Amino acid sequence: MNAQWIAIDWGTTNLRAYAMGRDGVLAQAVSDDGMGRLDRDGFEPALLRLVGPWLRDGQVTEVVACGMVGSRQGWHEAPYRAVPCTPLDPAALVLAPTRDPRIRVRLVPGLKQASPPDVMRGEETQIAGALALMPGFDGVVCLPGTHCKWAHVSAGEVVSFQTFLTGEMFALLSQASVLRHGMQGDGWDDAAFDQGVSDALSRPERVAARLFGIRAEGLLSGLSAGAAKARLSGLLIGMELAGARPYWLGQAVAIVGSEGISASYARALKGLGVEARLVKGGEAVLAGLASTRAKVTA
Repeated sequence: MNAQWIAIDWGTTNLRAYAMGRDGVLAQAVSDDGMGRLDRDGFEPALLRLVGPWLRDGQVTEVVACGMVGSRQGWHEAPYRAVPCTPLDPAALVLAPTRDPRIRVRLVPGLKQASPPDVMRGEETQIAGALALMPGFDGVVCLPGTHCKWAHVSAGEVVSFQTFLTGEMFALLSQASVLRHGMQGDGWDDAAFDQGVSDALSRPERVAARLFGIRAEGLLSGLSAGAAKARLSGLLIGMELAGARPYWLGQAVAIVGSEGISASYARALKGLGVEARLVKGGEAVLAGLASTRAKVTA
């Protein structure tokens, strides 16, 4: 295999690598060497452990990496770029220090917003990829995840964005709060999810009470684990949609992320009369890195 270049999506938990050829992905690999478990000297060895078989002696392979690898705690800081701006700028890529002569690693900067204060790192690459996959798109890109982002995109630029801690709140409430006792099991209940979304949108100030109601209904009426998890998800996503209304109301919306959570957001938005376009998160990352790398080498 002769990889022309390597695309890297390096998050807090995982490292994902793709050997790229003229016609796309030649091979891929993943490890749990995320930013969160590495010190500054550990990044290059972690990368080489994963992509070493794709490298050749006497040949320099370009590596383009996005995500937390470019954070202050990462391999080398790639400073945030201020919006409004294009999601990616090839001229702003930051060269990471390396010892191995077979690799040249460039890091993608994140984006920042002064008012209200907000930052993103990694999602800018997904936005760039979504725009590459949907030429001419103007509207809002929703990026569900641990920290969900809503980004207003116009004329190829990110105009503004807002972050919600919805995914992190779901993890904390379902795993570390009193609600965890009723969520031990599999299953999902669409009706419970829909009810949660509706309750949160109609009375967001009552969400805290509705949350405890999940525990109470489990004790008194035997609410199933699947229904409990679905209702929790619906309440939190509904609360987020209430707060993000200025972003999605009257706008074209694209959802970029993993299939499961993207489907939940699409279902909630459809109930509000919004038909969102879905883009797989992994495909968006690769499209964004590929478009940037193509401009670097042009």
